[in-house]
Amino acid sequence: MALVKEDSNIINKEMLEAWKIYIDSLEKSLKSLEKDVGEAACVTSTCTGEWCAAVEHVTDEISNALYSISEPSLASEEDHRKIKELKHRVRNLYAKYKSIPKP
Repeated sequence: MALVKEDSNIINKEMLEAWKIYIDSLEKSLKSLEKDVGEAACVTSTCTGEWCAAVEHVTDEISNALYSISEPSLASEEDHRKIKELKHRVRNLYAKYKSIPKP
């Protein structure tokens, strides 16, 4: 019985670590996209049809990942806040992207 509990603790710890790596990766992707959209907002010629389609696709992917994520019960309050903040950032990014003049 002690072995099962120990295995369960190891599995939970590994799952939480993997979840945090996933969230960190989403955050890095969002940060990169925010930079690209910020630069494009300053240069109207950047928003070509292909670029706009790519940005919209990546934004949708990040948004879908963030809104469909299942937060582990072992996640800390800080982890929950981070997810909430990332969701807020992706909404703001989409609004900023939509405000860029399109050709």
